[in-house]
Amino acid sequence: MRPMMRSARGAMIGSVERYTAEQIQVFSFEEHVRARPAMYFRVARESPELPTEILQQVVWDALHHRDGTHGQVRVEIESDLVFSVEDDQRRPGDEQGKPLPGFFGSLLDEERWAPATAAALSVRTVVEVRLDGRGFRQELAGALSAGDWEEFATSKPSGTRTTFQLDPSYCGPDEAIAWSLRPEDLHGRECDANPSPVTFSVHDIHDLRAEAENSAGE
Repeated sequence: MRPMMRSARGAMIGSVERYTAEQIQVFSFEEHVRARPAMYFRVARESPELPTEILQQVVWDALHHRDGTHGQVRVEIESDLVFSVEDDQRRPGDEQGKPLPGFFGSLLDEERWAPATAAALSVRTVVEVRLDGRGFRQELAGALSAGDWEEFATSKPSGTRTTFQLDPSYCGPDEAIAWSLRPEDLHGRECDANPSPVTFSVHDIHDLRAEAENSAGE
């Protein structure tokens, strides 16, 4: 047995020695999301459900606060691959009253992975953060900043509105966000065990495509 163990150990050492640095692949955050979307959105790139799953994960993230309570969320589906999610979560700020920098120094909150992964699959993302009555806006290309923050006037005390334009070359020409997003798909057993009231309903989902069709048919 001992000679066999030494032989196996020698083979293992030889295998390790043949493994060089050139064989190691280092992926950026965006490359990792685009290469393995199922790790983040439960379905593969080829699935026609991918745009809907992206939307659901972003809404789930916005709805569920870090303390286990539920917040107010508003969803707008602007087109087949463009949607906006607005929530009332308050971002932490610095001594100057500005939001703390998030992913890659952007306005994406680094404690919330879903918006960042959705941005990685988008050609354009616009983040608007409201903090104590001040508004801050930034545009991203993928998950990276396409410009500096801009301050704007707002009447809302706190919250974030993020608009995603999903990459059509990545999602595919025939893929689209589902016509109906069911609120029950955004809750799990954790919600049943939490005393916080569930405030999200179908009235908080605005499908502008359907509204446009209804207007055209009148």
